[in-house]
Amino acid sequence: MPSDLVGQLIIYIVVLLLAISAHEAAHAWMSYKFGDDTAYLLGRVTLNPVAHTDPVGTLLIPIVNFIGAVGMGVFVPLIGWGKPTPVNPLRWRNKDLANVMVSLAGIMANLLLAVIAFVILKAGLHTGTIGGPGGSLGSFDEPVFLLLLQVLMMNLSLAIFNLLPVPPLDGSKVLYTFLPASAHGTLEAMERFSFIILIGLMYFGVVSAIISPVRRLVLFLLLAGVER
Repeated sequence: MPSDLVGQLIIYIVVLLLAISAHEAAHAWMSYKFGDDTAYLLGRVTLNPVAHTDPVGTLLIPIVNFIGAVGMGVFVPLIGWGKPTPVNPLRWRNKDLANVMVSLAGIMANLLLAVIAFVILKAGLHTGTIGGPGGSLGSFDEPVFLLLLQVLMMNLSLAIFNLLPVPPLDGSKVLYTFLPASAHGTLEAMERFSFIILIGLMYFGVVSAIISPVRRLVLFLLLAGVER
């Protein structure tokens, strides 16, 4: 593998570990705030990736996914996950609100990281700190730019992906709170086939069709007003 691809892979994995760790730690922290200390006692309220890393979902599959995307020269939707954060809903105070907030906590953590990266990039491009004097984009390949751009795009993509109302994604758990009890069985039945459903949505381009327009809009806003 060429050295530049090795560098890109390292950035990709580092950012993925940060994104997944922030996502799962936020779930654990929010659950703790609502009275459930299950994840807290297991040391999951931390950004240490060791606590959240799944060897297959966080390392093996994303690396294979990255190499495949580079080899094909196309955007392949991110496939990766961390160790699920254990929660005990029976210990939550105000269970309906807790379910919504705990489910959205990971998404909010990813959006926060994306906003931070966007602000730093925007400021850097306009001041010339990143990309050259006056915000010129002549240094697109500099590591700082690639790192921040990856933080922005990966966290944005993960947040949108997790909003999909497909079990076991966070969006389905929020939906569970607002649907009538008669519909809960349908969601639970879907969860048995969730992996097949998600793979199908990615294979047929549904996930990409949802995420790509948002990525393009954010990239447009990022580069708006920057001298080229």
